[in-house]
Amino acid sequence: MPYDPAYEITTKALNPDPLAYQPGPTRAVMLPQEIPPGVQLVTLPGGQRALAYVQPPAHTPPLAPAAAQPVPAWAKTTALLAPTIGLGIAAGGIGLSYAAPGLIAMSHALWAAGALVAAAVIGVPALISGARRRVTAPTQITQNITANGLFGRANGTINHH
Repeated sequence: MPYDPAYEITTKALNPDPLAYQPGPTRAVMLPQEIPPGVQLVTLPGGQRALAYVQPPAHTPPLAPAAAQPVPAWAKTTALLAPTIGLGIAAGGIGLSYAAPGLIAMSHALWAAGALVAAAVIGVPALISGARRRVTAPTQITQNITANGLFGRANGTINHH
């Protein structure tokens, strides 16, 4: 059914002559348990309350309760490891707080050792080359050149002593 037809709700027209109008007998009010199934008490736009037939809701089967599934192994492992990891981190923090003065001294010593190594890498070769220059005598270079004839080719040797 694509749509439900709209029904206009009207009231009985009053007689224009007020003297001729006689209200009908008063009706007894129905108790809620006396209302038949499929009928509800509704309030109309004019504020009047009336009984009306309503469409029953579409039948939906009751939802089956979800079967209890076992907890996966990874969830159990994670749940068991969480407090252990937390306690390990807490113990590490406490240990670092007790070791802080020693760690500061060790970091100073490490910087000093690094400076010593850097000075040794630069200074030792400079000292060795300076010591070598002082011990050895200056280098002598001798050159022997020979030529045959007026336009002959010249040959020579250079000796380092």
